[in-house]
Amino acid sequence: MANLAGFLVETAGRQPERPALRLGEHVITYAELDERSARAAALLRSEGIRPGDRVALMLPNVPEFVVLYYAALRAGAVVVPMNPLLKTREVEFHLADSGAVRLFEWHQAPGEGAQGAAAAGVRHTAVESAAFAALLAGHEPLPAVADPDGEDMAVLLYTSGTTGRPKGAVLTHAGLRHNTEVNSIRIQRMTPEDVVVGCLPLFHIFGQVCTMSAAVRSGACLVLIPRFDPQTVLDAVARERATVFEGVPTMYAALLQHPSDADVSTLRMCISGGASLPVEILHGFEERFGCPVLEGFGMSETSPVVTFNHPDRPRKAGSIGTPIQDVEVRLLDADGKDVPAGEIGELAVRGPNVMKGYWNRPEETAAALPDGWLRSGDLARADEDGYLYIVDRKKDMIIRGGYNVYPREIEEVLHEHPAVGMAAVLGVPHASLGEDVAAAVVLRPGARATPDELRQYVKDRVAAYKYPRHVWLVDRLPMGPSGKILKREITVPTP
Repeated sequence: MANLAGFLVETAGRQPERPALRLGEHVITYAELDERSARAAALLRSEGIRPGDRVALMLPNVPEFVVLYYAALRAGAVVVPMNPLLKTREVEFHLADSGAVRLFEWHQAPGEGAQGAAAAGVRHTAVESAAFAALLAGHEPLPAVADPDGEDMAVLLYTSGTTGRPKGAVLTHAGLRHNTEVNSIRIQRMTPEDVVVGCLPLFHIFGQVCTMSAAVRSGACLVLIPRFDPQTVLDAVARERATVFEGVPTMYAALLQHPSDADVSTLRMCISGGASLPVEILHGFEERFGCPVLEGFGMSETSPVVTFNHPDRPRKAGSIGTPIQDVEVRLLDADGKDVPAGEIGELAVRGPNVMKGYWNRPEETAAALPDGWLRSGDLARADEDGYLYIVDRKKDMIIRGGYNVYPREIEEVLHEHPAVGMAAVLGVPHASLGEDVAAAVVLRPGARATPDELRQYVKDRVAAYKYPRHVWLVDRLPMGPSGKILKREITVPTP
């Protein structure tokens, strides 16, 4: 079956009574999840929704997200996942740009979704668990599952829009199925005995594929956590005897720095993605929690995983590993040619996981996929064994007086300082050099360090042109919905 929803149907047929979802004390079996999604598919069909129509979901990590996600796919519709924190004008843009005909929003949201839907002329429903269950009870389960072509769009996923307005990446059933199967079988090696901690937002591709779809494909139990909190996560691992945790680097940093005596000895594997994991945090986490961390790399445009440190091969700290099955990568120079061995180039990707393009954006699609190879915008290098290392985002690279400075290198050095919890290095304008290096730093709880001390610490360890001339301390760094640090939103104080 090409339909991504086939994973749920197949797993429910194999193990109907095993737990599929947990939220606190609430448990939903695979049979119940399958039936609810079939009833929700019937609801959509009764409203006139047909194959290819876009259905938007603006929900946190609650069972209703999973139900409606698979319901839309069963009905042949396309899922448009949306951040529940979007404001009215952003909601209106996503709905209008995607051509969505329906929006489901969590009932505790402040009403931005309803206002945005009204402005876009889209039908809106506030989803509350009891009322939604009653609504579904009025519909008989849809017996058939739509049978799209593998290259048909399954999910229209909007990128974070670091430059200009967000773009919708067209992700196919085949691409999402491929990435789900590789992740669940070859990387995470999930089984029905696994319990997966789901604190990554499901509206984001990392949580959607690597936790939700991988768990459903494998028959594992997904423990839903609507909002990341270190103690909540550690308590959930201990209470549910979780075996797999997946997160972004800021989550690992928060867990490492959080005091807790929760028993997490059942964890067998941790997965990191979304951004580069500082080596010091990786080592510190593994030492404290006794669980290996596999780091990988992916993008919204690649469904999402491209490379991983594979469980049956040597791991290399700081590396994003090697390409997953059926995926190819190259490192290209500015002219689109392969760089010499050992040199830095832009990571380009080709494979079944790559998007078809950006929704209604032919020029931007052509720029991203000029020759069938997706330009990632990430600069990387490969070692003699073919392991890849992300150096930095192409747009984040700082050019100081003609010298290239890669922020990640400086951030790694800052993380080696015992007082540093998190750091973000960025370029700031300079009258004669063009750009200068600056760093915003969050200290560990209870730690002390001055900007001058941190500046000197880095100066002693890198070439003179690289160290940050401007260092300041902050209580927190701005983060996006997936936990990535948003450098563009960092306020640089006047020196």
